[in-house]
Amino acid sequence: MNQLHSKIIGQGEPMIILHGLFGMLDNWQRYGKIWSDRFEVHLVDQRNHGRSFHSERFDYAAMAHDLLLYMDQHQIPRATILGHSMGGKTAMLHACVNPDRINRLIIVDIAPKYYPPHHQEILKALHSVEVKKLEGRADADKVMAEHLPQFGVRQFLLKNLYWKTDKQLDWRFNLKEISENIENVGTALNNGLRFKGPTLFIRGEKSDYVLPQDYGLIHTHFPNAEIRTVEKAGHWVHAENPQEFEATVNGFLA
Repeated sequence: MNQLHSKIIGQGEPMIILHGLFGMLDNWQRYGKIWSDRFEVHLVDQRNHGRSFHSERFDYAAMAHDLLLYMDQHQIPRATILGHSMGGKTAMLHACVNPDRINRLIIVDIAPKYYPPHHQEILKALHSVEVKKLEGRADADKVMAEHLPQFGVRQFLLKNLYWKTDKQLDWRFNLKEISENIENVGTALNNGLRFKGPTLFIRGEKSDYVLPQDYGLIHTHFPNAEIRTVEKAGHWVHAENPQEFEATVNGFLA
């Protein structure tokens, strides 16, 4: 049976954190340490990411089922779940389908709506890298810069490069299947799905992922949702304004 790779920190009520597209659990280690004084924090790599298994199937039904299996395997009856972007969509579906397994739900900078494919620049940059010819990360960065001028985005992606052997670099994420299934990443939550438990949506002030016109749809699916905006932050809210993000989450958890 395929099992999701994770890192577990602390003791207490279980809290599961899910990263976004092209991310991995390492992106959330800072918060894992922060919340580990109150929670047993599970930092999880989703399928086709990090050190978790690669699969030809890549959609939210599969990823939500992965999460349910993970909770069963780790004997977690209920948990607080936090998901960013793609991880937020996984968490939304899981909560709607398995509401009895959720204590609290925290969704970071993603709405339950449809998003058209918008990662073409990133995919083009990643496919331009010939990993078999790389001598180091700097070589990959130089090639990617021709397609992706944003230094911070390139650094985020380059964290996924690892030494597969002494002389061979490779991507941790499954670039082939992510590319072929990229339209699935933008899928909307199906009409009729509801989660009535305590829910927090956090949006970045500078991000266009969650807009005021999306609030009605959010409350249709999550009638008890609070929506909070973190100032001076874009889509990577937790990295761009960590102090306000942490305070916003702590206020909800309290």
